[in-house]
Amino acid sequence: MIKNLSFAAALLSLALATGCAVGGSGPCAVNCAGISIQNTSAGLSNVSEAPVGGATIQFTATPSNLSSNTVTWSISPTTCGSACGTITSTGEDTATYTSPSTVPSSNSAITITATSQSNPSVSGTYPITIVNITTSVAPVSPKVGQGLGQEFTAIASPDNAPQTFGTWTCSNSAGDCSSELTACSGVVGACMTYTPATAETKVQINAPPPGSAGCGTSNANCTAATPTVVTNRVSGTYGFQFSGYDTNGRQVLAAGTFTATASGTGATISGTEDQISWNGAKYAPTTGISISSSSYTATSNDSGTLKLNGNTFDAVLNGNGDIQLAEAGGNGIYYGVAEPASKTSVTKSAVFAFGLTGVEANQSTPVRVGYAGLFGINGSPTSALLDTNDNGQTTNICGTSPCSVTATFTFSASTNQGTLTLTSGSWSQSFDLFGGKGDLTASNPLTLYAISTTVGATNPVNPALLGEVQFQAPPTNKSGVYDNSAFNGTSVSVLTGVSESSSVVSLTLGTTDGTSGGTGGTGNFSGQFDQNDAGMILTYPAPNANPAQPAFSYTYLATNGSTGRYTFQMLGNPAASPVLAPLPFVLYASGPNRGFLLDENSTAVMTGTMTPQKAPTQTQGIFFNAAMVGTYAAATFSNSLPSGCSLMPSCAVAANLLLTSPGSVNNQAPTFPVNGTENGATISGGSYNIVSSGTGTLSATVNSNAANYVLYAIDETDFYLIEEDSKVPSPVLFMSQ
Repeated sequence: MIKNLSFAAALLSLALATGCAVGGSGPCAVNCAGISIQNTSAGLSNVSEAPVGGATIQFTATPSNLSSNTVTWSISPTTCGSACGTITSTGEDTATYTSPSTVPSSNSAITITATSQSNPSVSGTYPITIVNITTSVAPVSPKVGQGLGQEFTAIASPDNAPQTFGTWTCSNSAGDCSSELTACSGVVGACMTYTPATAETKVQINAPPPGSAGCGTSNANCTAATPTVVTNRVSGTYGFQFSGYDTNGRQVLAAGTFTATASGTGATISGTEDQISWNGAKYAPTTGISISSSSYTATSNDSGTLKLNGNTFDAVLNGNGDIQLAEAGGNGIYYGVAEPASKTSVTKSAVFAFGLTGVEANQSTPVRVGYAGLFGINGSPTSALLDTNDNGQTTNICGTSPCSVTATFTFSASTNQGTLTLTSGSWSQSFDLFGGKGDLTASNPLTLYAISTTVGATNPVNPALLGEVQFQAPPTNKSGVYDNSAFNGTSVSVLTGVSESSSVVSLTLGTTDGTSGGTGGTGNFSGQFDQNDAGMILTYPAPNANPAQPAFSYTYLATNGSTGRYTFQMLGNPAASPVLAPLPFVLYASGPNRGFLLDENSTAVMTGTMTPQKAPTQTQGIFFNAAMVGTYAAATFSNSLPSGCSLMPSCAVAANLLLTSPGSVNNQAPTFPVNGTENGATISGGSYNIVSSGTGTLSATVNSNAANYVLYAIDETDFYLIEEDSKVPSPVLFMSQ
């Protein structure tokens, strides 16, 4: 994303130096005189840096154990003079520092000092570094379709730099392409729309710092966006899945593969699809459906309409080309994803984990079922483990969980299709597989979409299921097995379920400590979570609680021979009286701090995923608002019932979001705007805010309907969201740049 943000390490060192009076008999020990200095410029997180160009920073001195609060302000080194800026007293204990026009050649690191007028031997200090203003343009390296518009946003750093810019530039191998840039309409913050006329691989888009002569081709103060212009964004082979509810509120599950052939700014589509729907007596699969008369039509670089065998979807694209889908043809409430297929050949020994969700086959009212497990192929153990939850029962499917099962697996990279069969004694269930993104690596694990093909056919309890099968990366811990030490870090877990016929969704930011120091050899799992249970909102720890609540403190444990099966405690409510105990979950690992979650014994049948959180490296692992500036695709990720969503009539949401920075005005904290479109309607008047740990809030208003979301960051560009408006159920949304 933004490459050169100079978010100072001094954010961790905002502790301010304190002067201390020294008496004739030695250092002061009790009730010492001293002065501390605070930055009091509202909304400025990067207070250790002063950008050049006359930027101002407000300071307040707080004397203690002195007869007067009046101080004298100064800058050192004193030999630097006005080249290091000026400081002007604005009251007995306040002052304004103004930066110079250029970084001083003698010393860019200066110290602000406040000296007591009643006792000149007592002073306090505050370090500042004078820096050049740098700019970055986001998204950094997206694909842009020829003739389609892509919005780019600019940010100036440090945070207290003015968010104003010189003339934007565009260059490519043919020369200047600035004529292809136009100002974004109705957007607060720096934004340009790039509409390329021809395909091109060597594009640079720059927004120079204010007052500069420009960025040129190698200006260290500018980080350019480098888009690749392609003939068509939707092209090649994709794996896809979608699920939801028909107009009668009955479950629909689908998965398949298609090939998109470019046609103008859109594409014609052909392929194969499996679908499970209610046939009047039970849920039944239809396999090998030929996809025909299907197409993609672009409406912008990041959005369009996808038609698949009679289903029409609003489609939004992120920078990687992943397509998020929301049903828009009136056939029901469907949502899903289509991802470019990697066509990875699975020829070597490997282990896969999986998570599947669906409904009992013979119930007209959806009765929720969840699976989680793992299996090995090509020389890895062919024996497999499977946990199930059928409406709160864990023995209905294959016996007592975890069942020991045998797995038969095939996958052809050339057709992007395969099969999986799980067998235990007389019980057996088969699935079709369709290839999504990834490969057999830890950083980008291969993901296959799985849909059941034996639904009540050979065994009445075989449910209708849809989900993912993912390559299990070898653990990186010293033991080389999935014991407690393999889970050692921070993760984001997303869960959905049904509670008393109502939707329940949750997000958890948790940290595993990689130990076995707890009772029974358990490790420690701690953090925070947000939950929306049919419109009843629970946030733990509660914001602004008095007294402040600690992080939840739960446990986890590797089981079954450290194969990758874990048990986790999650959710509950430690603040309730009496305490609401956490639910027991099973997790099957696809990597360290990654895997598929299944609620082990409640009728809510909570299912979901755990994903490792990757904190920003260029900002010392800290998330902050300015780094989120950019364009995003957002859509429904998961929902458990055909209800909820306050913004639109259904839970099938597809949105393009534009996040910008207006900068601080008169030293007031800026509100970071959110604009965009949702299911074709205009989003306006929204805003977002994130804290250093990667959690935050986002609001949006569509057609005068407002909604407020909590967001959890997976990394700098990917976020999960759930709505937190009282009495409003919510799906889980996924937002990706």
